[in-house]
Amino acid sequence: MSVYDTLNEPQKEAILKTEGPLLILAGAGSGKTRVLTHRTAYLIEEKGVNPWNILAITFTNKAAGEMRERISAMVGHGSESIWVSTFHSACVRILRRYIDRIGFDTNFTIYDADDQKSLMKDICKRLQIDTKIYKEKTFLAAISSAKDEMIGVEEFTRNAGVDFALQKQAQVYREYQNALKKNNALDFDDLILQTVELFRKEEEVLDSYQERFRYIMVDEYQDTNTAQFELIHLLAGKYKNLCVVGDDDQSIYKFRGANIYNILNFEKHFPQACVIKLEQNYRSTQNILDAANHVIANNRGRKEKRLWTANGQGEKLVLKQLETSYDEADFVTRDITEKVYKENYNYRDCAILYRTNAQSRLFEEKFVVSNIPYKIVGGVNFYARREIKDLLCYLKTIDNARDDLAVRRIINVPKRGIGAASLNKVQIFADANGMSFYDALKKAEEIPGLGRAAGKIRPFVTFIQAMRSKLDLIGLTDLLNEIIETTGYVEELELEGTEEAAGRIENIDELISKIAAYEEDTQEPTLSGFLEEVALVADIDSLEEDSNYVVLMTLHSAKGLEFPNVYLAGMEDGLFPSYMSIVSDTAMEDLEEERRLAYVGITRAKEHLVITSARQRMIRGETQFNRLSRFVQEIPSVLFGQEAAPAPKKSTETKNPYRQAKDSFKKKPVAVSGLAAAKNFGAAEKKALDYTEGDRVSHIKFGEGIVTNIVEGGRDYEVTVDFDKAGTKKMFASFAKLKKL
Repeated sequence: MSVYDTLNEPQKEAILKTEGPLLILAGAGSGKTRVLTHRTAYLIEEKGVNPWNILAITFTNKAAGEMRERISAMVGHGSESIWVSTFHSACVRILRRYIDRIGFDTNFTIYDADDQKSLMKDICKRLQIDTKIYKEKTFLAAISSAKDEMIGVEEFTRNAGVDFALQKQAQVYREYQNALKKNNALDFDDLILQTVELFRKEEEVLDSYQERFRYIMVDEYQDTNTAQFELIHLLAGKYKNLCVVGDDDQSIYKFRGANIYNILNFEKHFPQACVIKLEQNYRSTQNILDAANHVIANNRGRKEKRLWTANGQGEKLVLKQLETSYDEADFVTRDITEKVYKENYNYRDCAILYRTNAQSRLFEEKFVVSNIPYKIVGGVNFYARREIKDLLCYLKTIDNARDDLAVRRIINVPKRGIGAASLNKVQIFADANGMSFYDALKKAEEIPGLGRAAGKIRPFVTFIQAMRSKLDLIGLTDLLNEIIETTGYVEELELEGTEEAAGRIENIDELISKIAAYEEDTQEPTLSGFLEEVALVADIDSLEEDSNYVVLMTLHSAKGLEFPNVYLAGMEDGLFPSYMSIVSDTAMEDLEEERRLAYVGITRAKEHLVITSARQRMIRGETQFNRLSRFVQEIPSVLFGQEAAPAPKKSTETKNPYRQAKDSFKKKPVAVSGLAAAKNFGAAEKKALDYTEGDRVSHIKFGEGIVTNIVEGGRDYEVTVDFDKAGTKKMFASFAKLKKL
């Protein structure tokens, strides 16, 4: 029996179609890698194609290595001559040989992310750009995006028009490219861009590679950007034996530059193209696939396909709507425990998928308490994330300042211009006098040789002392918010305007929710008590050693993976799809990308799919009431079965962290007398509202809405607003900062 007899009919058709352009629409779990490797073997063994005439492009070194191994196992001798590589690796090989034709030396340097940051820092300094206003990361992101779209310096400058910010970016872009050229260096985006430039200018070079690569295959084609498309288009221009494999329904990397229209318009670019659909799924049950099919069918910008399987209908999906995100984490924890101890599953068979990294926090805490091993993929432990550690170190320093590591971590966060040499002098003084690092900072003027650095240290010490003086006057949530506002921590991240910065802000919002929940659920909340609670759930390093663990990851990180049991958490409008995608100027495109992300999440499940949501969720210390995600509502109710586990019982001993009767909200402010009262006048005083029930107000994030209820508490007002687009939200007035219209 031939090895090709094990393939289904569409797979065989894709392998046998060797000449001309071919688009293989490979649905989730349809065996696309198998098709690519068998197709390569068929070209060599049956069609007599020389191995060196084949180019196979993947997106990661890992994928390239796996494909190379599979091909080698099938073909044997000669397979080493096939070019199996990433876009960047292939371009480096080409440029090392011919880049001197376009003005670079062949011994060029490749700049990594750190090199780029250092170069950008020098450029901003040279151009006297205030990096507190214009962030280096923002410039780098703008330049990378321009290169992805093949927009050079001159075109970028023309497009900037009279927009001052874009003009500034154009100026930096020009200086950045000049510096790269001077240093005989390329960044990763340049590797693609300069190869395209080489092919366009040197027809002889292009012709030699068109002759070399007569058969080209590209994996994950839906993730290609404009520059990568142009590279492939040029290479395949002569023989047009181009086979691309991808799934438009799994195009989820727009924020990285992926252009879904490369795959949607393939037949326009190659009019003679043959299209083959791989719709048989080998991973999931039919109920899971039916759910995925119904969700993705609501997208307009897609190619029609419908997944099916021979695996049988399988179990019904589970939809569990909980009251709070705390209940959600508790339910998932108990359900995993039941599957492990009663249904003979391993922890490694379970994965929790969510939209944002910040959602991992409650699951992590529940798992630590329940002794469930886990690992975060594509991220780090919530309390180990840089922004969380920075803010916790501020709280530690305010609490007692005896943690030298904490003080040293934040002394230059944000940047205060205190150099390493100055800090070393402080440490020497502290050691010589047997005092803590912070106590030495308080005596900065007495430290020999410190000079002007003492003047930079004084504001930091003054700030910490001021925060200490307020500990008895304001709540912990207010304290954290004041730290964030005074240091400008979030403001700096907002100025970056990058996807990474947005994720870090979400993590900070989750920390605010954590501290607010601690205050609500603790009879006598203290800063020391909060830090102690965090320390108990943050120390999880020992769990990493066990390979049998529950996996937690974002939906973006989950692409390409599969698990017997999948939990899709936080399925609420405003969270998933995100609020920004609902109200953005490109809402249609953004919602379709979010829907593709939901499709990816659903199709990760092999046997069981549990979808969870919370009716109310605390975000940045505010209780928000959320509708069930529109993506869940697109799944027919007939596909859902009974609940996977009984609803959590309401404990009479443990308070719900999101209860309506918030004890801390009702508490009266601490009475202050004497000098302390004079120095902190108004610190704990509740400000009167300039709006009332029935008034129309605006919120910086949620837009406009009508105030439906105001509850007066001892320290603040609890305001409920019915927003036009974001739905009903309940929040504290001091946080919300609503403006009357």
